[in-house]
Amino acid sequence: MDYLDLAPVMRVGGRVCLPGSKSISNRTLLLAALAEGDTQIEALLDSEDTRVMLAALQRLGVACSHAPHLRRATIRGTGGRFPVAQADLFLGNAGTAFRPLTAALALAGGDYRLSGVPRMHERPIGDLVDALRQVGARIDYGGRDGFPPLHITPGRIALPPVVRVRGDVSSQFLTALLLALPLAGDAVRIEVSGELISKPYVDMTLNMLARFGIAIEREGWSAFVIPRASRYLSPGRVFVEGDASSASYFLAAGAIGGVAGGDAVRVEGIGRGSIQGDVRFVEVLERMGAAVSVGENWIEAGTAGRRARSPLRPIDADLNHIPDSAMTAAILALFAPGTSVLRNIGSWRVKETDRIAAMAAELAKVGARVEALPDALRITAPAALSPATISTYDDHRMAMCFSLVALGGVPVRIENPNCVAKTFPEYFSVFASVCRP
Repeated sequence: MDYLDLAPVMRVGGRVCLPGSKSISNRTLLLAALAEGDTQIEALLDSEDTRVMLAALQRLGVACSHAPHLRRATIRGTGGRFPVAQADLFLGNAGTAFRPLTAALALAGGDYRLSGVPRMHERPIGDLVDALRQVGARIDYGGRDGFPPLHITPGRIALPPVVRVRGDVSSQFLTALLLALPLAGDAVRIEVSGELISKPYVDMTLNMLARFGIAIEREGWSAFVIPRASRYLSPGRVFVEGDASSASYFLAAGAIGGVAGGDAVRVEGIGRGSIQGDVRFVEVLERMGAAVSVGENWIEAGTAGRRARSPLRPIDADLNHIPDSAMTAAILALFAPGTSVLRNIGSWRVKETDRIAAMAAELAKVGARVEALPDALRITAPAALSPATISTYDDHRMAMCFSLVALGGVPVRIENPNCVAKTFPEYFSVFASVCRP
């Protein structure tokens, strides 16, 4: 389907069982493949990005049994030694597969070519390659320096006392090193140059490494020490949390409520014990005036307490710690009279599309006044939203975010709605389930 028409939504309410977290799913798949022993993964996300990772692992000789209808996979660990020493891997636009696999394969001693869709070849990877070359990895660029595709050939791996990596472009570069360098078996200190962005994603990585037997010593956010003789050991069974970024759309819907109000919307699969940084989107909701409740395995948002359905409040906030959910905050700004400023979101520039430019263009279509800055957006809500056809730039989060505009009482056409398959193939049917006539 080339487009999807969404009718105005009058009310919202209900419960949503979240799909598994993409970030946790792909990290778990790789860790399970590198570990000693078999790992059964429960509540695994079934999406384009996780299928890309599973297909890559299978091409590398990892035995994977996948039952998507059960949201389950069983991975037979390799102990860090991939059985296949030569392979061409197509990784789509999955950064959570491309960056960590680059690091793991750089230490594997084989001949590997990694490529993706054209947009992946525009997403920088030079900082990770520079860091891996410090340990003796041999990586050549197949096109423009600093960007995929990549060709990895056997190098003489020897860990220096310190490996340095930039932290101000993408936290995935540090995550990739944290996942791969334990394979070398020696102690190493990773030092981060510049301000580390998206710290909660690194914290998630450390939590998952601990589950697989690797205890990393963290010195603030500037240095990480991997101990000598580290070994990945399967925990046997792992449950994947619901996706906190996906939760943001439904929690935002509950906070907006629809033209005629609405009941609360509850998401199930994450709660107060979540290891995902995007769970802190609830803080944005609360600052903007939503009523939020959090349980052990659920979060609920609604309009209760806002007198006569008074509108949301604008926000001026640094959202570097929740870059994906910050996009949902940009949509909430449409329902908050006044001007909202989303700061320190420069990482949007190197995501599935240039999200700062894309959000600015599409927010303007629905009537907002938008100023796009190098690492920020200034959004002034319109007096009334305008019907619009939304370009999604083959970016799943653009499609999901702009579905919420229908809660403003206007029809919305979403182009290329199937792009949501990257992380949430059933998104639009689940969204419809919380919309009330």
